[in-house]
Amino acid sequence: MAGINKVILIGNLGADPEVRHLSNGSVVANFNMATSESYTTKNGEKVTQTEWHRIELWDGLAKIAEQYLKKGRTVYIEGKLKTDNWQDNEGVQRYTTRIRGYNMQLLGGRSDASDNSGSGAAYQSQQKPQPQQQSSNQDVPPDISLPDDSDGDDLPF
Repeated sequence: MAGINKVILIGNLGADPEVRHLSNGSVVANFNMATSESYTTKNGEKVTQTEWHRIELWDGLAKIAEQYLKKGRTVYIEGKLKTDNWQDNEGVQRYTTRIRGYNMQLLGGRSDASDNSGSGAAYQSQQKPQPQQQSSNQDVPPDISLPDDSDGDDLPF
């Protein structure tokens, strides 16, 4: 039985993407994305926890990220976990995990991150065909909802 390696995130960019154009013609974009969840403790105290995720996009998606993604922009990312390992200068084995995105949907209105791209634009990587093609209306499952406190005041950027 084959395993499943799939990640779905909706969050906000912590900074503009870092985009590199490689000598072989490939383009790669890297950025940090924050996801937050809020809950209320038994004492009635509201707690918000923010997780940061390192996102990597290649070629077509990287070019779109370079053009449209800015700090604070809300984005839907679908991808898979990728882990790198290496030995540092002291011989210690190190690991880092990132999310390699293969689907992206720009969320939020035109005022989101002050760009002119509109909302709901969906993009899919052309690197590898996906077994299930989804229409742009189905990229975000209908049962996903944002927290009640999505006014943005508690975001770290």
